[in-house]
Amino acid sequence: MRLEATARMDVFKKLWMARKLILVVFIPLSLLPLPLIHPTSEACCAYVLMVTAVYWVSEAVPLGAAALVPAFLYPLFGVLKSSEVAAEYCKDTTLLLMGVICLAASIEKWNLHKRIALRMVMIAGAKPGMLVLGFMCCTVFLSMWLSNTSTTAMVMPIAEAVLQQLICTGLADGHVDSETAEAPEDDSGTSGAVTTGGAVSDKEENFDKNQLELLYRNDSDCTKQELSTGDEGANGLGLIRHTNGHLPQVAIEIPNVKRVRTRRDSQYPTKRDHMICKCLSLSITYAATIGGLITITGTSTNLIFAEQFNTRYPDAKVINFGTWFIFSFPIAIIMLVLTWLWLHFLFLGCNFRETCSWSKKRKTRREMLSEMRIQEEYAKLGPISYPEVVTAVFFILMTLLWFTREPGFVPGWTSLFEKKGYRTDATVSVLLGFLLFLIPARRPFSSSSSSSCRNTESDPLAPMITWKDFQKLMPWEIVILVGGGYALAAGCKVSGLSVWIGRQLEPMSGLPPWAVTLLACLLVSAVTEFASNPATLTVFLPILSALSETLQINPLHTLIPSTMCVSFGVMLPVGNPPNAIVFSYGHVKISDMVKAGFGVNLIGVAVVMLAITTWGVPLFDLNEFPAWAVARNITGSL
Repeated sequence: MRLEATARMDVFKKLWMARKLILVVFIPLSLLPLPLIHPTSEACCAYVLMVTAVYWVSEAVPLGAAALVPAFLYPLFGVLKSSEVAAEYCKDTTLLLMGVICLAASIEKWNLHKRIALRMVMIAGAKPGMLVLGFMCCTVFLSMWLSNTSTTAMVMPIAEAVLQQLICTGLADGHVDSETAEAPEDDSGTSGAVTTGGAVSDKEENFDKNQLELLYRNDSDCTKQELSTGDEGANGLGLIRHTNGHLPQVAIEIPNVKRVRTRRDSQYPTKRDHMICKCLSLSITYAATIGGLITITGTSTNLIFAEQFNTRYPDAKVINFGTWFIFSFPIAIIMLVLTWLWLHFLFLGCNFRETCSWSKKRKTRREMLSEMRIQEEYAKLGPISYPEVVTAVFFILMTLLWFTREPGFVPGWTSLFEKKGYRTDATVSVLLGFLLFLIPARRPFSSSSSSSCRNTESDPLAPMITWKDFQKLMPWEIVILVGGGYALAAGCKVSGLSVWIGRQLEPMSGLPPWAVTLLACLLVSAVTEFASNPATLTVFLPILSALSETLQINPLHTLIPSTMCVSFGVMLPVGNPPNAIVFSYGHVKISDMVKAGFGVNLIGVAVVMLAITTWGVPLFDLNEFPAWAVARNITGSL
């Protein structure tokens, strides 16, 4: 009997290990009767859509590989020609993303992001409440232009240095000697040990060993998010690989989760210190999500929406960088304030006078030392360098050109050209990104020993960025994933599947527009907690577009809120890579993330619903079923 039970368990283990392979084979075969019994274009397209969606949600194969399924199944089933499918995999947003990545590569190479973050934290001060708000503000700003994951990985080491300073100073204030303080465990750990005289031991080494190291890799197998906490090796480091922002292909080394967890109870001098660590850690991942909402390029889901919307409704000239920013910026500001208040209430209590005062008389010794640590980190950057100035100028110039291209209330700079409609936001980003490959990183006529060339090669004409710098950050998997979404949308349009789906949703015609939008927001917010954000949105956009056309609702009324709510996967470490990075530091437990994330989810949905029913109405003329949607509806039904 024991042998039979053992053999049975071995079979189950082997089946579990091969579950992804079984799913890859079983799903297409189980759904194959659909196109065989009903050999229509709609049924064939539905088959391809379901297979791709299951692959995306289950992550049985890498997201980029699953996005290639329409490239061979559509031609095989006669839905689209191979040349037509191939054209969907490279759109205008691909060029837009490439230009933004060039700027992001320059920002990271010359440490402009670190200078911005430290300066904003210095302005906020070291009072817990203001410190959290300062980190949130700088994270939101950086996340507007960089991916959520990269922003979190940049800001979190700075926050960890401040937290370690608070912890070490707290131990010193408690007169904890070196025998009772925690001793260094091994070469890969951080100690927080304190000398007998109360002085903090070599904090710089402790932080350097505890910080995140960004290791950019261009391996072809780096195609899915992976948090490994087992088999870390002798160095005690885990590995995250992410694809959920618009800057994947980044391997991030993080502290050993198990090791940090074992020290959680003894690591903090008081419970209040632990609460400050929780509050600051969670605030960074939530702020990164909020910042990604503000710009079209802030996160990959915004790009997916913009391209799919412009492809489905080519006559709708309503979505551009300016209109999106005007709509989303108030949302981000309200969410930032409410999220800060929620985290403050949850972890720091309601004594805002004590935690948010700027008065020097109210500062404790610990807070003063924390401010000194931040100033030391800023001093290490030295004076602002020539490459940083050039990068900042390009950053401002790109933003201004995006805003003034077609602002709407006045003629934009595109009106200076005779031919209209040829220039888009991608034109600006690619032009400025191309110039970064040409402009030398050294100041003209400067000596070779200048501090501005500390990161450049011996070549005096070395450019601001190289192709290798660009290649490290370019998210080719996301490009293919977005292209797969466009291919699915094109197939749904040509085959008539979107019209068929719309007819099935006619019973919902009795609901008011706000109710339809609220249901869509709650649905995508729930699904995205367990599935990839880009994959979730790619599946839902065609369905919601067809629903809006059937119910005679302005498509923007449902599509924009759903696009924003798909980013609110903040309740679990697996919800998105920033959550996993923050969780890896060991300051928070899953229960903390669920409790805080649930409140942030509700805040996000509520604020988005407020926006779409107030200032979104005149901005996008949401009370009318627009002519461009009528034309698309008539064309699709023919």
